Amino acid sequence: MLSFYEVAMVMLLHWVADFILQTLKQSRNKSKSNKYLTAHVATYTAMLFLMCFQLGLLNGSIWALANGGAHWCTDWATSRITSRLWTKGDVHNFFIVIGFDQMIHLLTLLATYLYFRA
Repeated sequence: MLSFYEVAMVMLLHWVADFILQTLKQSRNKSKSNKYLTAHVATYTAMLFLMCFQLGLLNGSIWALANGGAHWCTDWATSRITSRLWTKGDVHNFFIVIGFDQMIHLLTLLATYLYFRA
């Protein structure tokens, strides 16, 4: 079982890596350019590498790489969907997909944290 501290730290780490460190250029272009998507995910993964030791993960490098790959795949799909929804003015469904994207990221982070923590 994960402690509150572990869950809170993973969520905080994700928030910093996915939102604060993502540039405006990356956020605007990742839906149409794998170059910008990859730049975003590289920064995200680097942040996971930096923090995995703080979280006490013995297999932290593998955890960071696994989540970087999963993040790239998730964002590849969801950024293209949200881009179309935003262009159509379908704001409600845009935010539904944004929320789903975040749920996928957090569930992936926590599931892999449990797996690689042992």
